[in-house]
Parts: sequence; C-alpha cells; structure tokens
Amino acid sequence: MQTPPDSVGFVAPMKLAFEDALTLRSGVMLPRYELMVETYGELNAAKSNAVLVCHALSGHHHVAGYYRNQERSEGWWENLVGPGRPLDTRKFFVIGVNNLGGCHGSTGPGAINPQTGRRYGADFPVVTVQDWVITQARLADRLGIDSFAAVIGGSLGGMQALQWSIDFPERVRHVLAIAAAPRLSAENIGFNEVARQAILSDPDFHGGHFYEHNVVPTRGLRLARMLGHMTYLSDDLMRAKFGRDLRGGDAYKFGYDVEFEIESYLRYQGDKFAGYFDANTYLLMTRALDYFDPAQDYAGDLEAAFRRARAKFFIAAFTSDWRFSPARSKEIVRALVANRRDVSFAEIASVEGHDSFLLPIPEYHALLSTYFRGIVI
Repeated sequence: MQTPPDSVGFVAPMKLAFEDALTLRSGVMLPRYELMVETYGELNAAKSNAVLVCHALSGHHHVAGYYRNQERSEGWWENLVGPGRPLDTRKFFVIGVNNLGGCHGSTGPGAINPQTGRRYGADFPVVTVQDWVITQARLADRLGIDSFAAVIGGSLGGMQALQWSIDFPERVRHVLAIAAAPRLSAENIGFNEVARQAILSDPDFHGGHFYEHNVVPTRGLRLARMLGHMTYLSDDLMRAKFGRDLRGGDAYKFGYDVEFEIESYLRYQGDKFAGYFDANTYLLMTRALDYFDPAQDYAGDLEAAFRRARAKFFIAAFTSDWRFSPARSKEIVRALVANRRDVSFAEIASVEGHDSFLLPIPEYHALLSTYFRGIVI
C-alpha cells in the first residue's frame, strides 16, 4: 500500500484481525473477521479525543487525504477532515473503518470463507447496523479507547452514529447524525429493492458466486447505481446542471443511444461504480438500510429507543434532500427532546439533494466547526 502524505497526519490503512467469534443479529456466527482501518491525527495520552467516522452505502475507511501516485485517491470526506477543517486533526484522532461486509479490505463477500476455501459470495451473511456498531466497539477496545469524543456519519453512517447512542450509551459523548432517518420509508425500501433486482437478474450474477466464473454483473450494478444516484440529487440541481441539453447537436436521433446530457452522466456514474464496487456488498448495504429501525425493539416507540442515550446530539438535514427529508430528522429530534437529551438541530439550505452531506456547503461546515470546537476532550 502506498504511504499517504502527512497533510492530515494519517497512518496508511491497516487490516486488523479479530479472532473472537461474532454472532450476528441474524443468528449466524462468524468465527473470525478483519476490518480495514485508517486513522488521522494523534490519539492523546488520555485517549479522550477519538472520533469515529461511519461511512454510508458506498463508503469505506479512506475518509481523507490522498495516496501518492494514485489517481482518484481523495478521501470521500476530504473536505471535512484535516488541519483547520471542521473535524480538525490537530485536536482529534479520527478513525475511518470499512464496515463488515464491505469490499475495500474488510471481511465481506469477496473474502475467502475459511470453511470452504472459496470466496463467500452469496454465502456471506446479512449484516445490520447493530452488527457494525458491535464491530466498531471491538475496534475501539483494540485501540484502547473507552469512550469516543464523537461518532459522526451521514446517511447510513448517521444511522450507525444513532445506534451507538443506544447500544453503547456510556462509550460515546457526542453523536452527529447528518442527512439520516430513524427508519426507511416504504418508498426508500422500494428504491433499494429495484436496485437489488437489477443485480439479481443480471445473468452474470450467478446467484452471487460470479467470482468463480471470472465475471462481474456489470449491467446490474450499472443500473443499480444509476437509479441510486438519481435519488441522491435534487430536481433543481439536475435541472440546473443538465436541463434537457442534448449531446452532439440540437436534433433528436430517434433512437435509444445517449442523446441527453443526463443520460451520459448517469451511464458514466454507473460504469465507474461497476468498475470498483462488489455486487454482493451492494445487496448487503441496501438491506442493512432497510432493516435499520431502532424503535422496532421498543414496540415501535422511537422515544423509548432513545431512553438509554446519554450523548449530546447534533442532527442536521438539508432542504433539498427528498430521500431523507428534514421531516425525518425532526422525528429523531422530537424523540431526543422527549427524553430531555441535549440536542442541536440544523436545517440547511441546499440544492444538492441527499449528497449535500458530502459537500463543503459554507453554512453546514460552519455549524460543524462550531460544534466540534465546543467538544471538550
């Protein structure tokens, strides 16, 4: 692995093996597993300045910085993490981890199943947000961290941050959940199902064991990503960026090849995604999204679910995010307020849709900077 530059003070990715068996929420037991981890900044002597960054559906451990001599190596939250940035690595020790079931180094469908000697493929068990939080807590144990100064994430990452406050209330002091929701709506589950069916119906999927056939279900992955990507953007942004602009002239070609700029963009995004992401991991991540519902164990009562929480909260939503709208974040806020938790809420104006949480929107970053400056380590 290339050694990254030290602009954000981080250590090259490291793969940590966990030999203690893990029983998943599904009841399946993994005898061992590995997590790919990347860290930024320095852990202080009291080990009180650690911040865990939880990734969304297609994220991974490489949160910030660049790998030397590699193209497209920018961390996925590069604009947020680093010296002088909202999550300042001169103050905090930041941890990025590729979740269990991922395809960027942690044990997942592409890893070797020790029981068969072959890649797991479709035999890799379904994982949940609760399972990820347990593995993250074990990672904290490995690093000697008793309590995180903060756990932060956007979208699916924000859901993990919320789950931390419920499952390990004594081990997280601040929770920052951005562009998240307390559970998926029927519409969102529907989007995930259509994306999964695109993959499952690809002839190259081979029931999830496509590795053995030396193929990739590219068509299914492309379609899944194209659909998903549309839901991450707002109508206003797509109108401003693409409108009804045609490629290569002003006349229709009366066919089904690319004619509109938006078609070209979506195909590009689909091709790029299919070139690096694992189809089985996509299925796992979307199902984890579907299953997230902390209120389920409390007879559907979200207020009861957060009763054990002790952290302080920062909840943020974006006006143009129609997939996880501000109304969904306000459900979380109401449940926290009902429990007399310390919670700050921001509804941030944006035109970028759900992907707003990844972007350096000035108001958004100013709020995060202020919040992180107020965290006592």
